Amino acid sequence: MALPHASMLTRRCLRLLTPQPTLLSSLPGWECRQLAGERAAKWRRKKDGESCSLPASSWEERLADAVTPLWRLPYQEQLQVKYESLREVLQTLTSHLAELGGGVREPGGLCCPLQPVVPSPIVDGYRNKSTFSVNRGPDGNPKTVGLYVGTGRARNIVCVGADHMKNIPLKHKQVAQCYEQFIRRSPLGSCILFHEGGHWRELVVRTSQHGHAMAIVTFHPQQLGQEALAAQKALLKEFFTCGPGAACALTSLYFQESTMTRCSHEQSPFQLLHGEPHIFEDVLGLKFRISPDAFFQVNTSGAEVLYRAVRELSQAAGDTVLLDICCGTGTIGLSLAHHVSKVIGVEIVQKAIEDARWNAAFNGISNCEFHSGKAEAVLPALLSSWEDARPLVAVVNPSRAGIHHRVVRAIRSCGAIRRLLYISCKPEGEAMRNFLELCCPPDPGKKLEGEPFVPTLAVPFDMFPHTAHCELVLLFVR
Repeated sequence: MALPHASMLTRRCLRLLTPQPTLLSSLPGWECRQLAGERAAKWRRKKDGESCSLPASSWEERLADAVTPLWRLPYQEQLQVKYESLREVLQTLTSHLAELGGGVREPGGLCCPLQPVVPSPIVDGYRNKSTFSVNRGPDGNPKTVGLYVGTGRARNIVCVGADHMKNIPLKHKQVAQCYEQFIRRSPLGSCILFHEGGHWRELVVRTSQHGHAMAIVTFHPQQLGQEALAAQKALLKEFFTCGPGAACALTSLYFQESTMTRCSHEQSPFQLLHGEPHIFEDVLGLKFRISPDAFFQVNTSGAEVLYRAVRELSQAAGDTVLLDICCGTGTIGLSLAHHVSKVIGVEIVQKAIEDARWNAAFNGISNCEFHSGKAEAVLPALLSSWEDARPLVAVVNPSRAGIHHRVVRAIRSCGAIRRLLYISCKPEGEAMRNFLELCCPPDPGKKLEGEPFVPTLAVPFDMFPHTAHCELVLLFVR
């Protein structure tokens, strides 16, 4: 299904793929985000005179509006707002594809059908992972554990406790409260700006449907020696095992010394202070092991719905090879393993690959192989010599940053890939550039060779109730 007029359209494609300065109001879906705010305001006015779960104009309310801007709306109305926002995104993609010569349009002016948003089975407290910051609270206390209102650029950050947040489960809130109690007892300060000193930093809490709970405390060592560090780790462990924090009943307690904003296990190892090295989760009848920094969908019940749909959309048959790009702990590939002949997973996080291999072995799955490394380094070598005659289906599930240009080139150059599922949590962002690279005419200058893909179906999944975010699955074929 090649797109016509390649010579002229390649120039247009290059222009589309070159970053252009944009106004905020011109971003895809901006009008619908405004609409979400207007509908939330309308809902607030509707509730005037009635009892409200949060006091008006409070810091808690400001935080809820910032992090979960749709929390005031009935859930069905939230889904409609997200549908309209994603329709704007698809209209933008359609316009770009039209400039590239893609004349495929559905009634309604879209490049492919957009299905209604698939709702989340759980609407409140659905998150299995929460990250809490440490900073000055509304009362000025620099040892406040919560989420941010404001921005660093505007220098108006306030850290507000998350006790009232509808998307965070009670266990996460309990651990955050205990951590705040601990650091307020500690003689060491919080680390707000690295160069100003201080030590106590963010807290990550991960939980599973088994009742497991993992806490990961990040600590800036500054100039502390090993003896002083050991003392702080001992105090933290004592608090969460014998002190007030014991009520959290943590399965795992980790400690990470970090002098950077974000640190991988390879850069600074996660140190297990107490309990088990992993927590476990069940998805579609399989058991998965989760390490401190491994990617796992934050909405477990929603992930099960998503993975069932991926299985159906992939049209995987017994002779199919499934290429799982950005595979994390292997959840997608392993959930489809019994329906295909082979699964090949690629993931940058080494610990996640170790988890994926363990998960395959524990679940008795032997037709999977997992490769550790950057997809842009692993995939070209993997696909350049591909000679397997079996059908090859690719599933891409990247972070918000999308996939590297070299990954797109490798996918396009591999003629065996006729079907591609792209799962995006931010389709209006860098993923849009990936969509255009997949669909534009061949461009030898950018090494975008091979037959272009064509979008044929868009299916949204609400993995993040109360927020403005939505997962979008786009099916491409050629």
